[in-house]
Amino acid sequence: MNIGIIGSSGYISSFLIDRLNNHKIIKFDKNGDYDYFLDLENTNDFDSNIFDDLEFIIFTAAISSPDLCEKEYEKCWDINVKGTAYIIEEAINHKCKVLFFSSDAVFGDHKDLIFDEESKTDASTAYGKMKKEIEDIFKSNSLFKAIRLSYVVSNRDKFTNYVLSCLKNNQVCEVYDPFYRNCITISDVLDVVEWLINHWENFNHTFINIASKELIGREDIVKVINEIYDNKLEYKVIKPDESFYKCRPAYTNMKSLYLKEYKILDDLSFFNKIKKELL
Repeated sequence: MNIGIIGSSGYISSFLIDRLNNHKIIKFDKNGDYDYFLDLENTNDFDSNIFDDLEFIIFTAAISSPDLCEKEYEKCWDINVKGTAYIIEEAINHKCKVLFFSSDAVFGDHKDLIFDEESKTDASTAYGKMKKEIEDIFKSNSLFKAIRLSYVVSNRDKFTNYVLSCLKNNQVCEVYDPFYRNCITISDVLDVVEWLINHWENFNHTFINIASKELIGREDIVKVINEIYDNKLEYKVIKPDESFYKCRPAYTNMKSLYLKEYKILDDLSFFNKIKKELL
């Protein structure tokens, strides 16, 4: 099967390329080792006839920094919405199935609610509004599905890298609290993507949330890492100022109606999964 990955030089895409090595992967990006150049800020010269040879498009590309989306809203909207919508529409016109990487940010800032795939989206941040816009544009199209990610933990995610760097350099790790998500591992993401590729026609829903059963704080992740490394890490908990929460809610509690129903992921706790991921 020929599968295109848009944003092929990104963090999650590197794992996807390794996992899907039994397929022919076509890489689209403006950086790194790509097969076809694609700049979402300037799509005028892109030849979408390339999509004729592809059955699936996995769309991971985005400016995902919440701070940058707030600071440079118009530029990020051009990339995350205008350019993204154009490419998805072209892919669908060429009969490609599009799997779009969305976010729990589409649900907004509602501390006491637990969101599932049927919940109303009410994005409050710039980044969340951009992801919601793409969902709303294509949600009625049978060739479009979106996976909503919580924070993805691996041995290469930004926060884990920071913690491991502090450990390596004997530095005190600063941990923001409150900051809670239903964190998942990169293996969860890869398993769901692979399942959807193999069961697209049997999954009669547009959205699927990838979320752990537990609401995980950054200090919880640090404690697991510290357990793995014999409690050698020194850290302190810090409450961020209000500007931090302008771009990202303190709490987003998301669950899935479908992960268990369709037996897509095992039912292990996040804490068991992260140990397996990092060891």
